[in-house]
Formats: sequence, structure tokens, C-alpha cells
Amino acid sequence: MGDVSHTSLSPLPSSDRADVAARLRDALLGVSFTADGLLDLLGAPAYAALARSETVPALRATRGDTPLETLVRLFLLQQPVPHARVADVLPVQDCLESGWLTRAGADEVAATVDIRPYGGPGGEDWFIVSDLGCAVGGAGGIGSREEGVVLGVGGASTTLAGITVRTPVSAALDLGTGSGIQALHAAQHATRVTATDLNPRALHITALTLALSGAPAADLREGSLFEPIADDETYDLIVSNPPFVISPGARLTYRDGGMGGDDLCRTLVQQAGDRLSDGGYAQFLANWQHVEGEEWQDRLRSWVPRGCDAWIVQREVQDVTQYAELWLRDAGDHRDDPAEYQARYDAWLDEFEARKVKAVGFGWITLRRTAAAEPSITVEEWPHSIEQPLGETVRAHFDRVDYLRASDDAALLDGHFRLVAEVVQEQVGLPGAEDPEHVVLRQHRGMRRATKVDTVGAGFAGVCDGTLSAGRIVDAIAQLVGEDPVLLRDRTPAQIRLLVEQGFLEPAE
Repeated sequence: MGDVSHTSLSPLPSSDRADVAARLRDALLGVSFTADGLLDLLGAPAYAALARSETVPALRATRGDTPLETLVRLFLLQQPVPHARVADVLPVQDCLESGWLTRAGADEVAATVDIRPYGGPGGEDWFIVSDLGCAVGGAGGIGSREEGVVLGVGGASTTLAGITVRTPVSAALDLGTGSGIQALHAAQHATRVTATDLNPRALHITALTLALSGAPAADLREGSLFEPIADDETYDLIVSNPPFVISPGARLTYRDGGMGGDDLCRTLVQQAGDRLSDGGYAQFLANWQHVEGEEWQDRLRSWVPRGCDAWIVQREVQDVTQYAELWLRDAGDHRDDPAEYQARYDAWLDEFEARKVKAVGFGWITLRRTAAAEPSITVEEWPHSIEQPLGETVRAHFDRVDYLRASDDAALLDGHFRLVAEVVQEQVGLPGAEDPEHVVLRQHRGMRRATKVDTVGAGFAGVCDGTLSAGRIVDAIAQLVGEDPVLLRDRTPAQIRLLVEQGFLEPAE
């Protein structure tokens, strides 16, 4: 790609100079301009403040003149720095000619883009490029943002990267790539990566992110949703952190999808099914409306395309006033004229009232292409803490779906199971009571689920180490507690099925 400019945004560095990007990358690494290097230099509080778009602590921590302090002020804090000081560290002339730097006054240079170090999952040193002052995505409240601006890495970006299934694949698609973080992750385990965006500036910045991170170039295509994808193209992995905000109008490209209500997210999910290879995954972040007189779970089930299993997790719900305030602050509207702010707030509430929306949910949607006659659709609410990365947990969920779909009660009793690692048992009851009121199994990894079981269920799970079949364990428990083994065999498979479904037990075969 050549240079892309925008009438009100600064010109971007050339994406055609891979040699300059490589030399700049080497220079950055040479002075430890990395995620670990920044943490060491700034300290945890100032480093964390940067993730909130607060720069004062970092400015205070970089008042010296070491090479690393100079580059932090230049690329992260957008401060002009003396040309002579940078010339000792960077290939300044090349960076000026290719547009990474620009002259600021007689003897200073300034950055044209934000460059933020980002640690990859395998310890890689990557760099995320974004527009100046926009290194943090999401609701940062960094002030008024122009249409076409490209944000960096925010909480939503890292959430999607963490839940994505990371198995080797032939072809991956990053839909709405933004600054390229999902494409960068995908490049580590996909032979071919395609990245699309409606905003040509985002495609240009994605090319810069990949080049500066030392990753292979992606196939970059401009267009909305699946428009840039040919009808016969399929992918093993599709990921998207789309502009999912439900808003009255499409004022800001990075967040407002331009469709009414949650139609953009619905359309994206419904169209993904035909673009998936057999066994392929599509993973999205999304918002959805909670509409009066309608169950939100039913709304989401209706989105799932034919031929796909689905696991949908609602992580958060906000009433319409909280939701409107969050995104008005995100755009810096709270700093505008009070009357204008009120008018925009009113417009959001008018939109919700017209659609009978009482709240908005946020969460994850994962599809998997399946040949099963009856696809599995799980829609659940899980606002509790989790442990990222969750990609392996997501993959294991669908493995369990396959196992349970193929196993009737007799097969479950014939099966051998193992208690998953780091599951603990908690007994809940009054102090001094002889028997607990109930027993809870709790996961300390992944989704960190907890589930109540009876004493038989607890005893069963406790001895599952893969050696004995479930039926033999049930027979032994029946003998211990004096129950009829036939009756116990009749009611235990439902509990085994639940424990497997929720990830407490796994097949040992």
C-alpha cells in the first residue's frame, strides 16, 4: 500500500519502506523500548496510567536524557525532542524521509504516529501503531476524536485476543482490523492472514504495525463487513472487534457501525457461517439489546447461523443511561458545551425508547462450523472473574460439546473421566454441623466456574482419575452409601453430563 492521508489527520509513514521499519524496530529493541523495558523505566503505577491515557506520571518518570527516556517522550508521550539526541538512537534521516518523524522547529523532531510496545503471548516484542494520542482503545475519554481516527490497543482488543482459539490454521480473517492487533496475533499461527476495514487509514496503520513488529504482511482489503471477501472464500478462523456501539447515528467510524440498534453485530454473526471452513471458528465481541417483552437469550439464539455450534457469554449489562454516558464520555462529549451534551444524551435515549430497549449487554460470541445434525447453542451470563488467555478453554468447550453429543447415558457410564486440574471442593454448612448443607466444586483456572453437587457427585468427581469407568465408580459409591445401584446409575449420568459440560471433568480416553 502507498501513503494514505486524511484531510484533518496527520499524514502517515510510508508503508512501502520495509527496510526503514526493520531498522526502526532494531533501534527500538536496542534501547529496550519494549513492554518489559517500559515497566522497568516507568514503574508499575505510571505504566498502568498510560493504559488509561494518563501521561503525567510517565512524563515525570522520563525527565532524564537516556535513549529510552527520549524515545518514550517521542513516541508515547508525543513530545518534540532534540534532533541531536534522537540521532544517536534512531536512523533519523530515514525516519524523516519515510514519514515516521517530522521536523518540529529548527532543531527538534516529533513523531507522526503513536508507537506502543506490546508483549506477545510467547514473549514476542511487538509494536502497535495508532494515531497520535489514540494509543488506548475503548472508553478512555481522551477527548474529542475525529472520524477516521485509528485507535490502539484497549481492553476490548486484548479481551478478543485472549479468547481466540490459537491452533495452527491455513487462513485467518481479521474483520475490521483497526490498528492490526488481531491480525498480528493471527500471523503467529495462520499461514495466510486477510485483514479488512472500512477505513483505509486503518489498513495503512495495520501494515505499519505488522512491519514494525517483524510479522509477515497481511492481505489488506477495504470494505464493510464481508464485502471485500469473495463468495467462495472460506477461513479457518474469523475474528472481529467490530464497531458495535449501539448509537443514534454513525458519528465515529471506530465505534459506530452505521446500522440501527444491534443490526451490525447480528449481520456479522449471521453472515459468518458461510465464510467458515469445516471445523473453523468465528469469534466476536458484541453488544446486544435487551428489549421489553423479549428474552435476550432468545434474541441471540436467533443470530446463530445454520450449521454452527455457538457459545455466547454475556459479561456485562448496562441500563440505557449508563450505556449512553459511557460512550458520550468516550468521545469527549462531556467536555463540550453542556447544551450540546444534553442534546446528544437525549438523542441516545430517544433511540432506545423507540426500540423499546431497556438495557444493553456486552460479551463474546464464538461460532464453530459443524456437520452435526443438531448444533449446540449455549447462551449464558457470566459476569464473574476469569483467567485469560481463554483460547484453550474455548476450544475445550467445543471438544466437550462433540463428546457429549455423541455419548448417551450408557456411553457415559462406560466412559473414563479425570477431574480437571486445579478444581477444589468446598463444603458449606453451619459451624459444628456434622454434615455440610451442600458441596461446591470450584475451578481456579479458565472460566473459574463453581457448581453445587450432592455428596454422591462430590464423591464421584473426587475419585475420577481415569482408571475406573464411571459405572464402576457409581456401583462402588452405591455400596458405600447403601443405595440401589440401579437407581443410582439412572440418575448419575445427568450429573456427569453437567460436570463434563462445565469443564470439571474431562474424558480420559
